[in-house]
Amino acid sequence: MERCMTDDEIINAWDDICKVLNKDNDGLKSDILNHVGNKWSLFIIHALGIDGRMRFSNLQKHINGISQKMLTKCLRELERDGLISRTVYPEVPPRVEYELTPLGRGLLVQVTPLWYWIANSVNQFKEARINYDKSQ
Repeated sequence: MERCMTDDEIINAWDDICKVLNKDNDGLKSDILNHVGNKWSLFIIHALGIDGRMRFSNLQKHINGISQKMLTKCLRELERDGLISRTVYPEVPPRVEYELTPLGRGLLVQVTPLWYWIANSVNQFKEARINYDKSQ
């Protein structure tokens, strides 16, 4: 059986969040939320968390539908934010690999319950969409 947070737990969690959601570093917090909150970044974090170190081409194959341009953009943002590392090997042709940093693994731990919840709720989402579409 799935455990839900009590009202007190939700209130306490929001109190903790509000303590860090102040004016200090609002721009940085907003940037980080935009970077880690987009679907492509979450797919990258997931792929690197599941399969470990990967090359660009392997990531692109692993993430269905992502363009080369979007993958490059997301990888740069995640690297700049310290969530992934990029290693260039001095070979011909050059080999570049990406992997999660400890900070990135921390994010993976936080978003894994979200992935789990989505995967376990697929039938409910389908039913809700069918019901909505019928009512329109």
